Amino acid sequence: MVGIPAGVLCSELTPIGAGLSLFWMVTASAWAVSLYRKRTRMRRLSMGSGARIGLVTGMLASWLTLSVNGAYMWIERFLLHQGTQMDAQWLAQVETSLQLNQQMVAQMGVATDQALQFQHSWRALLLSTEGHAGLELWGMVAGALFLTSFAMLGGVMSARFLVPRGEVGARR
Repeated sequence: MVGIPAGVLCSELTPIGAGLSLFWMVTASAWAVSLYRKRTRMRRLSMGSGARIGLVTGMLASWLTLSVNGAYMWIERFLLHQGTQMDAQWLAQVETSLQLNQQMVAQMGVATDQALQFQHSWRALLLSTEGHAGLELWGMVAGALFLTSFAMLGGVMSARFLVPRGEVGARR
């Protein structure tokens, strides 16, 4: 359940959420490991168990973040009628990246006709509806995988370094 607040805090709905998303994920998985340890009254928890707890917490939180961000983009585009602004930003990003790509190709000395043909086909793909949606979805899924990996890291670290009360002096 601690993945739900972490997922909402990592989304674009909160003003500081996206900037601190790695912190929220590590904290949520560490909290989940701590709650699990208290519930089961275990003295020690293996790092593998911490990783699994972090994985479940991270998957829940990251996919909730993905869902909230997708719904937010849909609301912006269709309910708030900001589709033209979003499309203008996308066009500017595509043009900037294609100009940088063209400069790199020119510096490498690749045949200009072949590079120009590739650039036109790439531009057509990126400006198509399917290309834009696919790239946005891929960015969101990659972000979800990244957040999940940090949640696993938080679970491993908390299983390794969090010591229950009364066991501080017994640790070697």
